[in-house]
Amino acid sequence: METRSSPRPLIMFDPHPRRIDVLFNSETKRRLESLGDVIWHDGAPASDAHIERYLPEVTAIVGQSALPRERLERAKKLKVVFNVESNFLPNIDYIECHRRGIHVLSTAPVFAKPVAEMSLGLALSAARRIHQADAAVRAGNETLYGEGDNHDSILLHGRPLALVGCGNVGRALLPLLRPFGGEILVNDPWIHPSALREMNVTPATLDECFERAAVVFLMAATTTENMGKIGRAYFDKMQKGGIVVLASRAGIVNFDELLDAAESGRIRAAIDVWPDEPIPAGHRARRTPNTVLQAHRAGNIPEIWPWMGQLVVDDLELVLRGLAPQRCQRAQWETVSKLRSKPIE
Repeated sequence: METRSSPRPLIMFDPHPRRIDVLFNSETKRRLESLGDVIWHDGAPASDAHIERYLPEVTAIVGQSALPRERLERAKKLKVVFNVESNFLPNIDYIECHRRGIHVLSTAPVFAKPVAEMSLGLALSAARRIHQADAAVRAGNETLYGEGDNHDSILLHGRPLALVGCGNVGRALLPLLRPFGGEILVNDPWIHPSALREMNVTPATLDECFERAAVVFLMAATTTENMGKIGRAYFDKMQKGGIVVLASRAGIVNFDELLDAAESGRIRAAIDVWPDEPIPAGHRARRTPNTVLQAHRAGNIPEIWPWMGQLVVDDLELVLRGLAPQRCQRAQWETVSKLRSKPIE
C-alpha cells in the first residue's frame, strides 16, 4: 500500500456476516472514529487484495479475516483482532498471535444473557408443557385446569439442575437458576473444581449430571474432545421425563439419539441449535414428540446487537493505551485450537 502520512492507528473492517449498521450505532461509530482512521467495508467478505493493501499499516481488524502466519508476518503493527461473528474460527494462527502479543477477541459475551433467559424459558415450557397447552387452546381441545395434560408436569423448584459447560452462557444462567433453590451441578473440564465451588455450584461428572438433574442445560462449545459425545448412554441415565435443553452448540450431541430419546418418551428435549441450519424441511425433529423447537433464535434479539460495537470500542480504547482488554472474550491459546464451531453463513 501507499505510505500513510497519518500518525493515527488504522482500523480495518471485514465484518461479514455481520453488518456495520447492526453492530455500531451513531454514537459508537463516533467513538471509534475518534480512535483512529477507519477503513469501512461492509457486505461480502473483503477481498484478499483489499486486506493486503492495508495489512502493513493496520493496528486493529474488526471481523473474520483469515490471518495465517504469513499474513501476520506482514502485519507488523497489528495489536488486536475483534471477531464479531462471536466464534473463534480456525482461520487464525493463534499461537503466532500469542507470541506477538496480538489480542484476539470475540464479542460472544453479548449473547450470554438472552440465551440464558431463553434457555430457562425452554426448560419451563418443557416442564409444564406450556407450548402444548397453548396449541391445545388454539385448536379448541384444551381441558380446564389442565386435567387432561398436566399429569406429567413438574416443578423445577427444589430439584437438582445441571449445566454442561459454564462459559459465558452458563455463568449468565446461574443467577436465573438459583431462586429455584435446588443443587446446581456443573460439568466443565476447562474449569478447575475449586473455581466451580467458589461459584457455589457442585462440580460433577457427566454421568452425575444426567443421573441426578431434572434439567440438563447443554451450554458447552463444540470441541475436539466433546464432538457428538452426548448421546444415548447419557440420555438413558436420566429420570423418566427429564429435560435436556440444547441452546449453545449442536455439535456436542448425537442429534439422532437425542431425538430417539424424546420420541421414546424417556426425556423431553428443548432445542434451539441444529446440526444443519437452516433446518431441513423434512427434518425428523418436526415430527418428534416431547420436544420444544426453536430455529437458533435464543440470542438473536435486536436490542443486544449494538452491544457488540460497544464492546469493540471499549476494548480498543484499552488496547491503544497499552492495557489489557476487559470487555470481550479473549482467545486462550491453550484451548482455542480445540474449538470446532461452524462459521455463520
